[in-house]
Amino acid sequence: MRITGKMESREKCAESGWFAWDYLTDDVIDRDFILSLRPLGGFVYLDMLKEPFFKIESDYYMIKGIQGRNYFRIAVHSKHEEKLREIEEYLEQH
Repeated sequence: MRITGKMESREKCAESGWFAWDYLTDDVIDRDFILSLRPLGGFVYLDMLKEPFFKIESDYYMIKGIQGRNYFRIAVHSKHEEKLREIEEYLEQH
């Protein structure tokens, strides 16, 4: 799966020091993609739901999305924006 676009999230959380971006993909998010994110942090994957949900949390960022959709969100604390590039590099390699 490839990332085809990135746009600032409509949900604003800047007042708390966090910024979020929605990443568009060239295909729907599947189980394999979700499981590939496990090394990035605390991992939650609720695959028993009608629309399976995933979330990866770290001290400085959070990734979340829904299986079957063609986008997911990454939120990063403003003091650690370099983490966003690290995550993007990881996604390009996997």
